[in-house]
Amino acid sequence: MRVLTVNAGSSSLKLGLLDGDEAVAEETLERWEGGAEPIRRFLDEHGADAVGHRVVHGGTRIVAATVVDDGVLSYLESLTELAPLHQPRALAGLRAARTAEPDTPSVVCVDTAFHAGLSTAAATYALPREWNRKWGLRRYGFHGLSHSYAVVRGAELAVLPPRQGRVLCCHLGAGASMAAVRDGRCVDTTMGFTPEEGLVMNTRSGTVDPGLLGWLLNTKGVAPQDLFDVLAQRSGLAGLSGVSGDLRDVLAARDSGDADATVAVDVYLHSLVRHAGSMIAVLGGLDLLVFTGGIGEHQPPVRSAVCEALKFVGTKVDSGLNEQATQDADISAPGAAVRTVVVQAREDVEIARQTRAATLAT
Repeated sequence: MRVLTVNAGSSSLKLGLLDGDEAVAEETLERWEGGAEPIRRFLDEHGADAVGHRVVHGGTRIVAATVVDDGVLSYLESLTELAPLHQPRALAGLRAARTAEPDTPSVVCVDTAFHAGLSTAAATYALPREWNRKWGLRRYGFHGLSHSYAVVRGAELAVLPPRQGRVLCCHLGAGASMAAVRDGRCVDTTMGFTPEEGLVMNTRSGTVDPGLLGWLLNTKGVAPQDLFDVLAQRSGLAGLSGVSGDLRDVLAARDSGDADATVAVDVYLHSLVRHAGSMIAVLGGLDLLVFTGGIGEHQPPVRSAVCEALKFVGTKVDSGLNEQATQDADISAPGAAVRTVVVQAREDVEIARQTRAATLAT
């Protein structure tokens, strides 16, 4: 079955045609206004048996890849306020594909589904139960498509049994999250109700004391929308360094002696280690450490720093392999108790796999 994968970004549209796990055609539009014509043109040229869409938020009802009908579309639209930057673009891609080829099934593959099986203890915020029930407050988690693919591929690279053991998957990109996976099931993750929680990221603060936020709102007169914008777009590496949200730029500034960039890198790495430690504690140990995403794949210093800090659980990388790796590779040192691998992010492959499964199941 040939699957067209549709991944709508904040302004771009990425299309890919997969036959099995092989991409046989790709197209990226840097500026896309939401119309159906690019998808119609791609389908006319290449054809597809089904269309798989990456959607960030599936709420409490879409917990697996799902063939789209009007009811599914309406429910996903109702979740827009939970992911206002991502959900509208994904839904625009979904509508465009249904308009372009109404007889070809569309399937939504949602990032939150990978974390839908979190235990009550892991998913629940210690807020009034009435609030949690009324508004669906819980830890949803994100980057699920990336984590799902990387965990399986990582086990293959490390020659470990698939969907067995204790795996910490680190998706490190502009947005970043970790997933603690035991025997193929996510048992904890660093992102929460929104993608703002957890790790320090390129422009996002990650976890911040809620009392501090209340103090800024109530004592310093910071407007709620201004606070949200700062936390999401002007914090993280960019806010700390004053240089850039791009880790490459911040590392270069640090290496040239910039004190603020040095602090930014130190805070970033401390956040990774701190959250990794908590995920490993939940897992009760570690068998496999997976790095994926732009930073995870292309920044050997980050991988080595994290593994050095986690050496107490048995992580150790081969410095030569680590320096060379930019995609699928086992970078473990000989005899390391915990295997460490680098996995090229392939959300398109995971979307295609889930789309085939959902389509064949109907």
